[in-house]
Amino acid sequence: MKKALLILTAMLWAGAALAQHSDKEMQEDIKRHRGMALAHEGAAKCLEAGKGEKVCMEELQAACKGLALGKYCGMRHAH
Repeated sequence: MKKALLILTAMLWAGAALAQHSDKEMQEDIKRHRGMALAHEGAAKCLEAGKGEKVCMEELQAACKGLALGKYCGMRHAH
């Protein structure tokens, strides 16, 4: 039992080591997250300006093109 637990732990650590991003990948992730944040801030300002959800969603999708998956730019709401 202890040996099986030790092997499982070693496998998990090895997997975690492989899953880590390189410095270049990390910088790309940071850039992508900042881009998504700007797109969402633009969507919030659009809604505040009273442009309507349809228009603001179209603007969000355009601003997020290539940054995130899905039509919500990496974020979904309950409504």
